[in-house]
Amino acid sequence: MFIDTHLHVIDRSALNYPWLANVPSLDRDFLYETYATEAKRCGITKVLHMEVDVDPVIMQAETDYISRLGDLVAGAIVSCRPEEDGFAAYLERQKADPFVKGFRRVLHVVPDDVSEGVLFRENIRRLSGTGLTFDLCTLPHQVSKVVALTDAAPDVQFVLDHCGNPDIKSNAFEPWSRGMTEIARRPNVVAKISGIVTNADPASWTAENLRPYIEHVISSFGWDRVVWGSDWPVCTLANGLSTWVAATQAVLSGTAETERSRLLHGNAQRLWTL
Repeated sequence: MFIDTHLHVIDRSALNYPWLANVPSLDRDFLYETYATEAKRCGITKVLHMEVDVDPVIMQAETDYISRLGDLVAGAIVSCRPEEDGFAAYLERQKADPFVKGFRRVLHVVPDDVSEGVLFRENIRRLSGTGLTFDLCTLPHQVSKVVALTDAAPDVQFVLDHCGNPDIKSNAFEPWSRGMTEIARRPNVVAKISGIVTNADPASWTAENLRPYIEHVISSFGWDRVVWGSDWPVCTLANGLSTWVAATQAVLSGTAETERSRLLHGNAQRLWTL
């Protein structure tokens, strides 16, 4: 059984995604029905939708759209702008919606100093005690930014997306691995095993290419602080959902069932009360 904590749905007839114009490989519809058919065959039983950086004026419209999608979708990690004055009021509205499980603001598409702003950090600290998480989507050179932000909000639960985005294609295990070890020292950070197939060579990657990265994250964070995600449809750029599920199973094949179950579904169920 899998709980997928990182599904993106792209429906250009319903929502506006300005960034897609610069990413031709994803500039088309990737609809829930397409995902759900394959996901159910792979053993995925519940899903969290991850925000897709829609036009900021329709962030709420994206959440409303996702809430109507289908039977697998158990909640959403929604878009936000903690660097803006309106965040406090936006948070209050989201707290009233049990479908909302957390927030994300992708930090590698904005200047590094955005997360260092006083207002940004003050707004992130507002998540303390709400049960809502904050996903960190960063690059390896931004480890110091991750550490500073998570230290500034020690009572907030953070989730590090995509194993911190290692450059697997270039075999850049260092200094990425040292960065993961440092981040893992923060007990308020959970790591997400997701997204790394697109950081490997899309034409030739294997489960063995991914293994050292996945194993390092698990050994650094421990089995109680890791969750799994598909990163669909981005994973389709590196052979797709079923292949990523199979690669995950191959890497985890020598581990105990009690350990695998925590990564694949148990931790997500507990973290987001799914």
